Amino acid sequence: MKDLNEIRKDINRIDRELVKLFRERMDCSKAVAEYKKENGIPIFNEQRENEILDKVFEEGGEYGEYARELYKEIMRLSRELQHRALDV
Repeated sequence: MKDLNEIRKDINRIDRELVKLFRERMDCSKAVAEYKKENGIPIFNEQRENEILDKVFEEGGEYGEYARELYKEIMRLSRELQHRALDV
């Protein structure tokens, strides 16, 4: 078994990767906002979000419900960013 410092190093490495991926995802959200603006598409798409939530629930295995909750927040932040991007 790893000691606490080794586990924390792993967590720190994973957190760095997660933040990098989060930034990439938010960049994509901005691009989606521009596309939706140009094409008159509403920001909120309940069907799309439910599909994503179902997928992450399944892929999350024993942590499926936690993954669903995480993605609910990520999508809320993405919608907020898209609304702000359209207001500029």
